[in-house]
Amino acid sequence: MTAPPTVSGRWLLTAIVTAMLVALLCAWGTLCILFWQGSWQLLYHPVSAVERTPASVSLQFDSIGFATTASGEPQLRGWWVSAASPARYTAVYLHGAAGNLGDSVDALARLRAMGLNVFAFDYRGYGQSRFAHPNEARWREDANSAIRYLTETRHIAPGSLILVGKDLGANLALEIAATHPDLAGVVLENPLESPTTTIFNDPRARIVPAHLLVSDRWDTNSAASNVLIPSLWFYWTADQSAGSVEDAPAPYQKTPARKRVVWLTNSLDEPKQFNFAITSWLDELQTRR
Repeated sequence: MTAPPTVSGRWLLTAIVTAMLVALLCAWGTLCILFWQGSWQLLYHPVSAVERTPASVSLQFDSIGFATTASGEPQLRGWWVSAASPARYTAVYLHGAAGNLGDSVDALARLRAMGLNVFAFDYRGYGQSRFAHPNEARWREDANSAIRYLTETRHIAPGSLILVGKDLGANLALEIAATHPDLAGVVLENPLESPTTTIFNDPRARIVPAHLLVSDRWDTNSAASNVLIPSLWFYWTADQSAGSVEDAPAPYQKTPARKRVVWLTNSLDEPKQFNFAITSWLDELQTRR
């Protein structure tokens, strides 16, 4: 009888280590894929249920569906709120990355009280708009669809449109303003200087290669350097002494067109200061046209 084959201890140890490394590699690869598919949620936080409308603050509004597909189904949903009297300008409101249009009702009412028509909408993936994972490219497409709706369907002249963006919506407004020199102006509420920092600073992102996280760039500095329309910038500071122009972040400094920065300090006078800044800016805008 022949002796049974034997396996050396070294070969057995090598096989075990190799199997463990392959298993770890597969697990890491699976984790990367899952994280890549869900990494958009580190920056965007959409909510589908719209809990408030302008009617909650006694404002009449029209519910609008636009950006229709080939089958005639609207991809985007928004609200049209007319000014109390014929208005020179229409504000296109671009909300931030969290929640949906329902969280912007008070902001819309404030703009309308300044004598503006207001058009606001939810990006795809937000509110009642068509479901899709939000990203920078889709946000730009949706904002451009809103401008086309206003100019082509409502026949509003581009020179009567003012972009108003808040937080990440302000970054979007900056990008759209950079490609639409025919618009009247842009109002930016606390734009994020580096939006993707939120993603890369998340502890969960450290195990994943940077190029697998998100494709969004949000190159705010580059966009700002191409803005050729008047802009009004709002920044909030904890310091009770208002900041100076020199303290404004880099995007503001890079903007070549006529601009103004206003510092707010969360004081009791903040709403009055905010309203006065926009009202005076609008007056100046109309005077210079």
